[in-house]
Amino acid sequence: MKEEPFYTIKPGISNCFSYGWEIMKEYFLQIFLIVVIVGIFNGPQSSFKIESFSFIKVMFGFFVLLYSIFFLPVIKYGAQYLYLQAVRGEEIDFKDIFNGFFKYFDIVFANLLAVTLTILGFIFFIIPGIICAVRFSFVSYLVMDKNLDPIKALEESWRMTRGHSWKIFWMGILSFFIIIGGLICFIVGIFPALMWIHASFASMYQSVLNEENNTTFLV
Repeated sequence: MKEEPFYTIKPGISNCFSYGWEIMKEYFLQIFLIVVIVGIFNGPQSSFKIESFSFIKVMFGFFVLLYSIFFLPVIKYGAQYLYLQAVRGEEIDFKDIFNGFFKYFDIVFANLLAVTLTILGFIFFIIPGIICAVRFSFVSYLVMDKNLDPIKALEESWRMTRGHSWKIFWMGILSFFIIIGGLICFIVGIFPALMWIHASFASMYQSVLNEENNTTFLV
């Protein structure tokens, strides 16, 4: 059992990864199932490979593109909210992973805006893309948790991550090595690696909320 309640988490790389680790242990089965469910829905996107061109491959590629834009983000945003529920010690209801369909247009447009701006940033000298990826990292939580519209979610994520960008950036770098470590551990290690990473980023979002709400030092 984790010793500290969620409203005491302070923004920090070690704090969030430590809390994420405790959350992963406490909600291991639930978070494992979330990762598996998202992995299943991610199947069509990950299975698409460009090796040779044919009419069938072009049509399948078009389907994957539409699937990635208009369906998959809804599932991923729902999953992000489940991770946040775990961080807050709330009961995880797997039906909530589909709650994104009640916010369908907000999720699709928010994701499309964030991804488009990030891709454009990478096209223009890479660094702007990294900045966008970091500053928009809270968009999914804000749409699901605070019911913000797409523009407001992007603006709020940009504002909330101010002063925490380097922490989020280095969390991303560390996450890369955690995934590599998971793959080295007989492939199956990728599951706890992803579970830990998602719980840690949800912890970072919650920690910034704590800081803004001045609840960090409450008992």
